[in-house]
Amino acid sequence: MKIALLSDIHGNSIALDAVLQDIAKQSGVDQYLILGDLAAIGFDPVGVLERIRALPNLLIVRGNTDRYLVTGELPAPTLTDIQSNPALVTKFAEVNKSFAWTQGAISSGIWFDWLATLPLEQRLTLPNGSRLLAVHASPGTDDGRGIRPDTREQELQSIVNNCDADIVCIGHNHAAFEHRVGGVHVVNPGSVSNPFPPDLSAGYAILNATESGYQVEYRRADYDNEAVVRQVQRLRHPAAPYITRFMRGENIAPWSKK
Repeated sequence: MKIALLSDIHGNSIALDAVLQDIAKQSGVDQYLILGDLAAIGFDPVGVLERIRALPNLLIVRGNTDRYLVTGELPAPTLTDIQSNPALVTKFAEVNKSFAWTQGAISSGIWFDWLATLPLEQRLTLPNGSRLLAVHASPGTDDGRGIRPDTREQELQSIVNNCDADIVCIGHNHAAFEHRVGGVHVVNPGSVSNPFPPDLSAGYAILNATESGYQVEYRRADYDNEAVVRQVQRLRHPAAPYITRFMRGENIAPWSKK
């Protein structure tokens, strides 16, 4: 049994197409498990949702940005943050305009209602009996700090306690990594879009599960990052500067900052 693990597509159909083409070159993917953040902060939210809906044997969970699109909630900074730090007003306006742009793009058809039905988590039992939990950020939530490459063992143990799973598949932090603690294997396949340097290609993973166990293969698919830049500029996307910084490797991962 082969499961393709994808996360954080963020409305980037160019990156998603590169991943799907790479998957097609391999033998026998049986299931697609998508870990949220599908449409927001990208140039082609509808194109991405259409491609995802067409995938066979699809399991999917919501990400925080998927929830924001449906509920109208927004990520930081908040109005309270601006009151204490007025310099954040530009970022606040960019975030608001970006989500409003995506909400407008998906306002026709089924997409609002479809996003609203996405579950917080999915659970599977692998052929060897391992219990798999899929969620966007960490067990029980699609938001917050989540599990990061620099999450320490004691904190990680408290996060995965009582999750009733042997393997936890997450996204949210746009980094491919794995942790093991207390018999729980945490797997992040990386982000399809909006990557952190040094590798700006699209990341995903293949979970190959048999009756004797499972293996995780982390994969990368190259795509034309500058084509994404051209698209967000052509469409006058409100978050074009932010997306462009990702495409050019100028957004640095929080755990990499000194």
